[in-house]
Amino acid sequence: MKSTKNTDLMKAFAAELRARRLELGVSQEELGHLCDVNRTFVAKIELAQNQPTLTVLLKLAGGLQVELPELMRHTLKRYETEKRVSRRTKRAAAQAD
Repeated sequence: MKSTKNTDLMKAFAAELRARRLELGVSQEELGHLCDVNRTFVAKIELAQNQPTLTVLLKLAGGLQVELPELMRHTLKRYETEKRVSRRTKRAAAQAD
């Protein structure tokens, strides 16, 4: 079975989540309390190791004081950048072989 994980998208969301959390000046633990999400799960999302469910996405957006569509819009902008970087890295690796 093919993996459903999109690592570039996960990295983009991780970066957006971390940036917004730091902008608010809260720790992962504080964000977890605000969202009713375990701190370790927040950490794993920020490390692009876990994917949040729709329910957790809504909770995170609320804790970050942002509407979910805005959070996703900014994530998609980061995603486009991640895809470009990933393609360049893969091309460079292929040329090195």
